[in-house]
Amino acid sequence: MNLETILSICLGIGLASASGFRVFLPVFALSLASYFNLIPLNETWVWIGGLPALISFGVAMIFEIFGYYIPFIDNLLDTIATPLAAIAGFVVMASTMVDISPTMTTILAIIAGSGSATAFQGLTTTTRLASSVKTAGLGNPVISTAETGTAITLSSLAIFLPIVAIILVVLIFGLIYWIIRRFRK
Repeated sequence: MNLETILSICLGIGLASASGFRVFLPVFALSLASYFNLIPLNETWVWIGGLPALISFGVAMIFEIFGYYIPFIDNLLDTIATPLAAIAGFVVMASTMVDISPTMTTILAIIAGSGSATAFQGLTTTTRLASSVKTAGLGNPVISTAETGTAITLSSLAIFLPIVAIILVVLIFGLIYWIIRRFRK
């Protein structure tokens, strides 16, 4: 496996993980980076870097970000975002796999892309639900801001420093695992 392949896998996992925090933000970031020729896309997914896709993902991202600031609408969005995060994780992972066989691309996109996006989406949904119960929804904008910030950070790192993005993903998983274990005791 060459360095370009490793970087494309790190890029895909970083963006897929960010999809668990905000579905459309990482897809928009990927579209923007591809539009400006910062990263290559798999030949099947080149359309993501086109202007119509860039505009569509940008509009969807704006609506999603602002929608999460409306109490209880954010919980409704979470029910929709959970399956969409899995799809977005698959798409960003599959589209960044260059010079890899289609079979391996699909397997990696399903396991690493959809898996990491779904795992993070499940954690954000649980966090928002707990906040809704404990604060009657008043704490949710703080959580939404943190999630958006995390999605921006992970997406940016995935595009510009993919190996650092993977390290951050592992650290976030470790921190969440530690918090869950601590609260169970």
